[in-house]
Amino acid sequence: MKSDQIDELELFQEAFFIQEVGNEAIKNALENNKKKKIASVFSREGIIYYKLPSGVITQKSPFK
Repeated sequence: MKSDQIDELELFQEAFFIQEVGNEAIKNALENNKKKKIASVFSREGIIYYKLPSGVITQKSPFK
């Protein structure tokens, strides 16, 4: 039984690490988009939004 608990703990730690890496990647992408004056795209509850370099959030795509 103890080996099952260790496996669950290792799995939890690995999942937490993967989430941290993903969050850091998102943060970097958002910063790069802002520097390059590119809109960032995200969705919430299945709706797509665009955050423009000015900080305005809209549902209208700024891309051609």
